[in-house]
Amino acid sequence: MRQILFSGVIGLFLSLVGTPLLIKLLASKGYGQFIRDDGPRDHHGKRGTPTMGGIAFILATIIAYVLTKLITGSQPTFSGVLVLFLFAGMGLVGFLDDYIKIVKQRSLGLRARAKMAGQLIVGISFAVLALNFEDARQLTPASTKLSFTQDFGWALPPVIFVVWALFMILAMSNGVNLTDGLDGLATGASVMVFGAYTFIGVWEYQESCANVASASQACYEVRDPLDLAVVAAALMGSCFGFLWWNTSPAKVFMGDTGSLALGGALAGLAITSRTELLLAVLGGLFVLITMSVVIQVGSFRLTRRRVFKMAPLQHHFELKGWSEVLVVVRFWIIQGMCAIVGVGIFYAGWVASK
Repeated sequence: MRQILFSGVIGLFLSLVGTPLLIKLLASKGYGQFIRDDGPRDHHGKRGTPTMGGIAFILATIIAYVLTKLITGSQPTFSGVLVLFLFAGMGLVGFLDDYIKIVKQRSLGLRARAKMAGQLIVGISFAVLALNFEDARQLTPASTKLSFTQDFGWALPPVIFVVWALFMILAMSNGVNLTDGLDGLATGASVMVFGAYTFIGVWEYQESCANVASASQACYEVRDPLDLAVVAAALMGSCFGFLWWNTSPAKVFMGDTGSLALGGALAGLAITSRTELLLAVLGGLFVLITMSVVIQVGSFRLTRRRVFKMAPLQHHFELKGWSEVLVVVRFWIIQGMCAIVGVGIFYAGWVASK
């Protein structure tokens, strides 16, 4: 369990100290945020705020994981490394998108096809690799079965599993991206979900089928649960450190670099911990905000009427007169409840299986 403490603390320290250094570098290069003209008027004052801040917590997380392994003398696992690969790979796609926005001074970066191609390459690579690297118990980082609190049902054909994993990765990456519209909103919400996954990883390790005394006892068939908790703790600590600088008034924005990376990490943790469908509860705020965009677009195309004053949902409440800080805090409360309910469902699933 020392690994979890080390990874969280190191990630927090590196992000807390490294983010202001990154802010200075980005500011000196003139890498400021481009604000869309049709957004809330209060956001125009944020124009020029350094963006691509996700670089800070991506590097902090990876370094925290590596240092934790060196300090404790433990070996990296395929599950942990694959989640970090997905995290960094999606971050790279977001970085290219952010960089083009800044250089060309426009609100759109990579062309839709190029951005999708990058996400597909990273996502498919993760899904295919996750079905390999069996351990002594013949467990791979991912399972072809669907999962809620554990695997259930029949095994999916590998091709269908890859499509399903890709859907999760794209959905969560774009969900976090849509949520990242107000200072600290996506960062704070992500901290809560990563905290939940730290608990889930520890619990799965303690109740692993490799550790329980009797094969008849309820247990979890997860390849590397403890290392997934180490990765989740590093992510939680790194996001906490970044939140110090990203909270209102933000000194830096994570950009697509950070939002795509965080979404990828969430999907990767869900797939490797066998809690795929539970992620919709644990990350309920991201689902809610994504659905607001789907409803808005669908309603306008079908009826030429808008359900919300503006989508994503957080901007609707801004236009209704809520202050940015009020929206963020109330949405954090919603996400906190989602994380608590999700962990409660996970625990209830274990109790019911005993």
